Amino acid sequence: MALSCNKNASITKEADIGIEVVVGPEVLTGSTRMKAATAHKMVLNMISTATMIRLGKVYENLMVDVNVSNQKLKDRAISIIETVTNADYDQALNTLEKADNQVKPAIVMIKTATDYEKAMELLENADGDVRKAISIYED
Repeated sequence: MALSCNKNASITKEADIGIEVVVGPEVLTGSTRMKAATAHKMVLNMISTATMIRLGKVYENLMVDVNVSNQKLKDRAISIIETVTNADYDQALNTLEKADNQVKPAIVMIKTATDYEKAMELLENADGDVRKAISIYED
C-alpha cells in the first residue's frame, strides 16, 4: 500500500493499493507538516479504525477490547458494559469481575444470560467477535 498527497505519484504505480489524497500546496511553502501530514494522519486513522472493526474489537460504536489494567480503564469497561447491555453499575461490575476483567465476555454473558465459560466458548467460535458470539447463541 502506498499513501501520497500527489496525483499520479510514482510510489502509487509500485503499490498494489495506492491512496492519493491531493490536498494542494501548503500554506507555508516547503512545510509538509500541515495539510499533507494531517491528511496522512486522517487516512491512517480511518484504516486503523476499519481494521479494529474487522478484527471484532468494536461492538456497536464502542471499543470493547479494553485491557483493564488500572482503575480508569476498569471504570471505562464498566461504562461500556452498562451502555451496551443496559445493565446497572452493580451488575456490570460483578459481571466484569466474573469475566476476569474482560469486557467482551462480560457483554456476552449479560446479553446471552450465560456464564463465563459459555461466553468464552461463544467468543472462540466467533473469532472474538461479540456480535457474532451473541448471534451464534441466538441461533
